Amino acid sequence: MGIEFGLDTFGDITRNADGELLTGAQTIRNVVEQAELADTVGVDFFGVGEHHREEFAVSAPEMVLAAIAARTERIRLGTAVTVLSSDDPVRVFERFSTLDALSNGRAEVVLGRGSFIESFPLFGYDLRDYDALFEQKLELFVELLKEKPVTWSGTMRASLENANVFPKTEKGLRTWVGVGGSPESVVRVARHGLGLMLAIIGGPAARFKPFVDLYHRSVTSFGTTSHPVSVHSPGHIAETDAEAWDAAYSGFEAMNNTIGRERGWPAYSRARFQNDVGPEGAIYAGSPDRVAAKIAETVTTLGLGRFDLKYATGTLSHESMMRSIELYGTEVIPRVKRILDAQD
Repeated sequence: MGIEFGLDTFGDITRNADGELLTGAQTIRNVVEQAELADTVGVDFFGVGEHHREEFAVSAPEMVLAAIAARTERIRLGTAVTVLSSDDPVRVFERFSTLDALSNGRAEVVLGRGSFIESFPLFGYDLRDYDALFEQKLELFVELLKEKPVTWSGTMRASLENANVFPKTEKGLRTWVGVGGSPESVVRVARHGLGLMLAIIGGPAARFKPFVDLYHRSVTSFGTTSHPVSVHSPGHIAETDAEAWDAAYSGFEAMNNTIGRERGWPAYSRARFQNDVGPEGAIYAGSPDRVAAKIAETVTTLGLGRFDLKYATGTLSHESMMRSIELYGTEVIPRVKRILDAQD
């Protein structure tokens, strides 16, 4: 089937064995170690998110990915996501074409509007331009992907006249757009001929089937290039369900309550967590058997080409994440492949 399996992290600040929060610097070094392990256990992709707030250590993912590129051999490297709206498309392309050179063609980029908005005031952008910023900058980025001189004009950045951007890639830059689930966003991805990455962080995966169908219909309607659809969802793996749930819960609780205070969400609870790890929830946590079965069901239901597990959430320890990565590569991925093969 050609299904790919990835891992994503936002570089969540975690705790040490004494319960103390690690520094951002140590967290970043741990992310590099986690990526090295993912490479050795057969994971296909490693994504590092961009954030500009105290809960997350990574604000410059391309720097972290460059370090990972130097210490890995085969795993593809990208973002989860790059907030294109508050960045410059030319600089984003230049950084990723440089990463592509350093990694010998293993770079890819996942672009997004940004579900976290700290980067907008930080870099001097008006949130009232939220939609226009992304639309225009994505339009320019698509032109840059052709790797030919670009002539472009818009209202959100300076115009370009026959501008040539360097370095060039050797085989092109694989590009996705992260989407939370609005039909307009799905159609936009199809119109530009880019890959669709659905961020499913709540509810059953099946409710996103209409968006997958809309993407494929829209690609046909626009006559653009069709790409495999990918899903990004959170989870954690341990030897048993109980061990995985007990280890993961505090991190999910801390992260949901921190963000929830800003967005008006109710307090997180163990009952909600247990619902989220069940068949109707979006958390892929448990034993290798449970997680593999749930991933296989999602892949089949949505017809996916890739599944990315966001393995880091909240203050889950580095050691727990390393074991989760090991189990994902050595036990979960082979199990999912066997389940899918048996369905053919």
